[in-house]
This record gives sequence, structure tokens and C-alpha cells, in this order.
Amino acid sequence: MKRNAASVIVALMAGVAIFDLAGCGGASSTSRTGPPPLINGFGANPSTIEAGSSSSLMPVFNGGSGVITPGNIAATSGTTVGVTPTTTTTYTLTVTPTGGGTAATQQTTITVDPVPVISSFNALPPTISPGNDSSLTPAFTGGTGVITPGNITVTSGTPVSVSPTTTTTYILTVTPPVGAVNATAQTTVTVNNGGSNTTVSINPSNLGPAVTDQLLGMNLAVWFDIVSNDSAVVAAFQNAGIKAVRWPGGSDSDLYHWATNTGCDNTYTDSNDTFTNFVNDIVVPANLDLALTADYGTDTACTGPGQASEAAAWVTAALGDNVTVSHMTVGNEEYGSWEEDMHSPASNRHNPTVYASEMVGSTGFYQSIKTASPNTLVGVVVDADNTSGGWDETVLANAKGSYDFVEYHFYPQAPGSESDTYLTQQAAQVLTQNINILKQELTTAGEPNTPIYVGEMGSVYTNPGKQTWSITQGLYAGQNLGEMMNDGVSRATWWIGFGNCNGQNGNDSSALYGWQNFGAYNVFSDGSEDPTCPGAGPIGTMSPTAVAFQLFSNVAVNGEHVLTPSVGGDTTDVRAYAATHGGGTALVLFNLNETTSETVQVTVTGRNSSTDVKEYTYDKSIYDLSQQDVWNAPTTADLGAQNLPLTLTLTPWSMNVVIIQ
Repeated sequence: MKRNAASVIVALMAGVAIFDLAGCGGASSTSRTGPPPLINGFGANPSTIEAGSSSSLMPVFNGGSGVITPGNIAATSGTTVGVTPTTTTTYTLTVTPTGGGTAATQQTTITVDPVPVISSFNALPPTISPGNDSSLTPAFTGGTGVITPGNITVTSGTPVSVSPTTTTTYILTVTPPVGAVNATAQTTVTVNNGGSNTTVSINPSNLGPAVTDQLLGMNLAVWFDIVSNDSAVVAAFQNAGIKAVRWPGGSDSDLYHWATNTGCDNTYTDSNDTFTNFVNDIVVPANLDLALTADYGTDTACTGPGQASEAAAWVTAALGDNVTVSHMTVGNEEYGSWEEDMHSPASNRHNPTVYASEMVGSTGFYQSIKTASPNTLVGVVVDADNTSGGWDETVLANAKGSYDFVEYHFYPQAPGSESDTYLTQQAAQVLTQNINILKQELTTAGEPNTPIYVGEMGSVYTNPGKQTWSITQGLYAGQNLGEMMNDGVSRATWWIGFGNCNGQNGNDSSALYGWQNFGAYNVFSDGSEDPTCPGAGPIGTMSPTAVAFQLFSNVAVNGEHVLTPSVGGDTTDVRAYAATHGGGTALVLFNLNETTSETVQVTVTGRNSSTDVKEYTYDKSIYDLSQQDVWNAPTTADLGAQNLPLTLTLTPWSMNVVIIQ
């Protein structure tokens, strides 16, 4: 048989398999393929983007099927593919021939420029006399910075000097290399032209109640994994100056049984949250004073009311763990129908007479707990109801002699009716009104000097919204601490430190100031533990409320005494609290005006100079950086030796601690 050369050539060009005809029968064959795939182009438009933006990849090829990596994206020649890389990424187009063989590849890179972030923008000093200078220091990444007025081009970390003739607000704008999203922050330089309409006067010789650091407390609860998060919790508490803790967690206390770490009514408890773990992982390493809430509502079988013997066994176990429970309160909010109470018949539930009877006698809660742990203070719950024949009057009278303290909870707002004006300017003072009601009730009961423990406090009693992570709740929390210090409150624990995010279920109205789209009881971030509070930072990040505790830790120092400052002038926007401080004075100043700075003149009776003045400030401008998920600490300014009276500028919506040596 003779080969036809022309046929072979045509067949090869068509990519058809040709058999070796050497020898009759065709004993062997060879497979041949067509030309390799060809990539005519692979590019990105645009090739540089801002973080969060998109680019289009355009593949042009023939002779095979295309795939783009990373992502394993099937590609069609001539059809764009949209991508949104978060970092600079090199994409590879691979075209594989249909019939097998060597693939063709080509790469293109999309450069991702980060969005600009301003971490701080401060003026030092923030107040100057005419003709003097102030230094503006910007700290930012992701773009070029310009300060206005003046159109001053700046470098991050490098201060620039300004000398305004009038009080001026400077705006830092950082523009990214690409994209249209700028970052802005502002700071104000106040020019003091002599005198101030607002004065704060302190007389260090007029000593008030003793100051206690036990005001700096937090709640924790059995549903939050303390073992996996122990180091973060301890570090956060120590950073904020937290000294006290309450356990096991609000209404769950009347369902919880410590020995088995379980709860009635299908109450969730984290398997890691045994009492021994809580003591060893949180209480001891953080050096916290410990308060417990005894279960009044349920017994261990979940068929009847709580038992004094269970409470006594709990404080005994604490001694075995080498810690003494400082306070044990019997039940949580048992005056309310929302609380679990399995007393029978139903008329005995939430009944002040029955509650008081459970406290007294040799087998009652009080004596049982005191016998087991003599140094543990035992308390009853009160409501400041100021009602004849009400819960407080009945309990305080009938249980007289069987309580060492009273525990009160304070939430001034209902969900859906939150108000920034009320919260910042009135709510904390309502707390003092209620404390005074409790004092009067105790006097009427013949127990006038009974300590008052504020076991829970927050801004809204349920379903928290965005106000809870705003500067507004921080201003309220700081004033609460000042009011309680003045009122002689013996102990306080905010609801709650960790583990109680509410996501978007609460009031996120635009009528409330704030940059977050979530609400939370917890004032430290749970981090990745709870993604329903996005942008709150890594675990332990402090909200403005936690920052208020951190600032006040400079003031609530054991061994010091309350001082009562006198404010003259703008008493609506300027609030002041004070205490002695190692021979000097610690002053807490609030500016409750959202938009306007306040200049105040501080006078200390008998003093015309100070060897050193330090000022710690957290304000609206620092909080506003959280719009970019930046949560900065308060600023610190060492003003050195100063003549007195001292003139200070309080920036809008700010809390300021001033230490005058």
C-alpha cells in the first residue's frame, strides 16, 4: 500500500491522527495535536484600586479553556470578570488546550491602596494666649494629609505649629492615592483672651466621704466562655482599672446552680464556666473583689424555690478556692415578675414578706451564709420604690438585722425612647435622687448607715441600641461614677463587661448620635467571639463607657476623700467632681455640649501654683474615629508647673481628668 503524501499533510494540518502504514495491518499508531493555545491579552482595569473597590479582568485567548486564579474563575475570551481583592493580588490566566498538551499562562497585578485612616489628631497645648503657638500633631496612614484652614501639607507624626488669633477648629483631611473616600478629623485650639465665664472652685479642706475603688466594677456571666478568653478579659480589666466583679449574671442567677454549672428552664451555661475556673482564670489573676448572687428562685431539682444551704455551700467552696466572697446578695430583682421564683403558692412569688422571711432565722439565708463565711456581707435587693407597704419598706423592716447591705439596679431609659440629651444631662443625677430615696428608706427602717451597692447599671433596661457604644453613654457612665462617689456608694458593677452584644435589634435611630449599627450591653469588645457587633475592634477593645471607667480609675483611689467642687457660669454643660489625690487634687470635668468648647477657670482654695498638672481627655473627636473602626485611648497632656487659677478648654462632649499636684 502506498502513502499519499498530500493526504498526510492535510491531515496533520487538521489535527487528525495519522496511522503509520509501514507494514500491512498497521501494527502501531502515533497521536498528534494541533497548535498550542494562544493568549492575546490579559489585563486589569483599573490596575490600582482603593480597598473595597472593584476592578475588571479582561482575558483574550483562543485554542483552549481559560481559568483565572486565585478564585478558580472560569474565563471566556473577550468577557470581563469583576474582582474585589482586599490586598494587592497577582492574577494568573491559564488556558488549557482542549485536546491536551501544554497550557498557556499570563499574569496581571491589581494594586490595592488601603483606605486612609486617621489614628489621632491633637493640639498641644489646646489653649493658648494671643500671640502664642500650639502644635498640631497628625497620625494617619493611607494617603496625603492637609490641615485647614491654611492648606498645610503635613506628614504623619510630624507636628506643625499654628498661632491663631481666635479660637479655631482645624480639620485634617487625608486623601488616598486613588478613590474618593477621604478621612477627616478635627481638633480645636482655643485662644484665651482673658477670663472665663465658667468657674470651678475646690476647697481641699472640706472633706467628704471616703473614696473607694470598688466603684470600678463589672458584671460577668456564665454564658461567656471565660477559659478561652481569660487572658483578654484580665488584660482589658486591668487596663481599665476594674477592681470588682459580680457573678453569675443577672436574672440567670435565680436559675443557676453553681455546683453543676447548670441552670433550670434550659438556661445556657458555657461548659468552661465552672466556679473554680472563674476564680482561677479571672478573679485571682485580675485581683478582683468578688460578689455573688445566690439563687433565690429555684432549687437544684428545679421544682421549688432556692435554698439557703446551696448559697452557704457556695461561699464555703470559695474559701476552698482561696478567695473570700465579699458580698452575696440573695436573689436578683425578685421584686419583678420577670424574675424566676418557684415559691408556692403563686401568691408567695415576688412577695416581699416571704422574701424577708427567707432571710431571717437560724436556717435563713443570712445566718446560713454568715456561718459558712463570717467575712462575707449578705444583702437584700431593693427597688427605691418609695412606696408605703411596698417591696423596700416591707423587706427592710421585716428582715432588719439580717442584711449587711442593700443592692440596687439602675437603668434610666426604656428601649425605643432613648434620648441623648436626657442621657448626657439628666440621667446620672436621677441616680443620686434614687440613692437618696434608699437612704431615707433605710433611715425609716432604723438602718441609716447600711451600705448601698449598685449591682447593675446601664442606659437602657433591655434591647440596647447604638447609644450604648456611643460617646453619649460614656459621658453618662462617667457622671454615674462621680455621682456614686459623692453619694458614698460602697460598691458598683456595670452591666456587663463581656458577652452581651445585641446586634441590630435595638434602637439604631439616626436621632441618636453614633457611628455603630449595633447595640450591646457589654462595654468591652467580644472581638470575633460575637460577629453581631462588627467594627468593635479586637477582643478587649474599650467602648467610651469602658474608657469612662479607665479615666475614673485616676480618681477612685482608696484612702482619698470626696471634694465637692462649686461650678459657676454654665452649669448646664459643665459638670465637675473631685477628690483628694496624694496631697493634691483630682478633678473630673465634663463638657456636655455637643458642638462647642467650654473654657473654665479652676481655682483651688489656698493654692496659687501647682508643681505639675496632668490632663487626660476623651471626647467626641476621639470617638468619631470609630467611624473608621479606630478606637483610640484618651489623650494625655503633661502641662508641667502651672500658676493657679488654671484655665482649661473642654472640647465638645468631653470627659477630662485633671490631676493638680
